[in-house]
Amino acid sequence: METGSKSRTRLYTRTGDHGETGLAGGGRIGKDSARIRAYGTFDELGAQLGLVEASLNAQADAWRTLLLRLQHELFVAQSELAAPSSASPPAHRIESRHVSRLEKDIDRVSETYDPLHSFVLPRGGETGARLHVARTVARRAERELWSLHRTEPVRVELLQWTNRLSDLLFALALSVNRHEGFREIAPDYTV
Repeated sequence: METGSKSRTRLYTRTGDHGETGLAGGGRIGKDSARIRAYGTFDELGAQLGLVEASLNAQADAWRTLLLRLQHELFVAQSELAAPSSASPPAHRIESRHVSRLEKDIDRVSETYDPLHSFVLPRGGETGARLHVARTVARRAERELWSLHRTEPVRVELLQWTNRLSDLLFALALSVNRHEGFREIAPDYTV
């Protein structure tokens, strides 16, 4: 390497070529383990939120700010899950303040639409529909987290936060759809 040039980190390590990945703080684990499935689903959810943001109009700064905060919080959750339960806890973790903040967000967003009296079809405008997809990924992340919890206990704050996150995404989908003039349609069970 020449003096003064910057070294570039490779994107591949080859260490996962045999079905294992590294955990924070050392140790290796199967790529199909409950822990990896859980934080992999959180990663997928963060990417879905990026798609939601990409679909927002230019005037949606408050929504953008909220989505960015949620993406940051997802990385906090992932870093917590990337450390085995036997390791020292990471410096930053999902805490009760994160759960409370999501509950306040849900209450605030829920005031923008009338209460629901039935299930609704996951649809609407592009942003609302993307939020419904993100909501379903959040529910899967919660299921994956509970699967992990059955064998390796997960802190209650992380479980609660994950549950509230999908609720917030549902509320956001309804709010965005109402704002854009889409109305909810209840499922027709007689089809």
